[in-house]
Amino acid sequence: MAVLELVNYGNPILRKTCNSVTDFSKLVDSIDNMFDTMYEEEGIGLAANQVGIDMNLFVIDISHTDDSEFPRIFINGKITSSDGESIFSEGCLSIPQVSLEVTRPERIIFKYQDVEEKWHEEEFDGLLARAIQHEIDHLNGVLIIDLVSEMQRARVNKEVKKIKKDSLAKLKQHPITKGFVL
Repeated sequence: MAVLELVNYGNPILRKTCNSVTDFSKLVDSIDNMFDTMYEEEGIGLAANQVGIDMNLFVIDISHTDDSEFPRIFINGKITSSDGESIFSEGCLSIPQVSLEVTRPERIIFKYQDVEEKWHEEEFDGLLARAIQHEIDHLNGVLIIDLVSEMQRARVNKEVKKIKKDSLAKLKQHPITKGFVL
């Protein structure tokens, strides 16, 4: 297992819609590494594009807040319906040190695949529903900064600009992208 490098706000992979997983044979290492990374960063969820992987895959573990829960893996997920509304302060591993009050549906119906390629459709609520929505937004190129008022964005603008500047500078020095115009 390995802790992967997190991708921060400003990296273009966070703004694209991730590709569906078609080859499930190589997922085990990616999933294990994503859990290691999420735990190392003290997060409760992590989308594949947050570690530079372009695939519709995310992991969540809220077992420390809910004894009935366990670590979860969601592949090729889609929210099929939602209802209710709740406001909660959310942070994001790709926008470190920033938290924003985000309004989301309280309950969702979520369709997804597991590592054996089997389809499931379940109803989720509370923190798990919120975490699923947060991660599925990532896989669709949406970040918490996009879901809040101008006033909230203005409050964190300085921090977000610095994160973006640092992320782009790091990306320009990466061996694969060095010399490319971003």
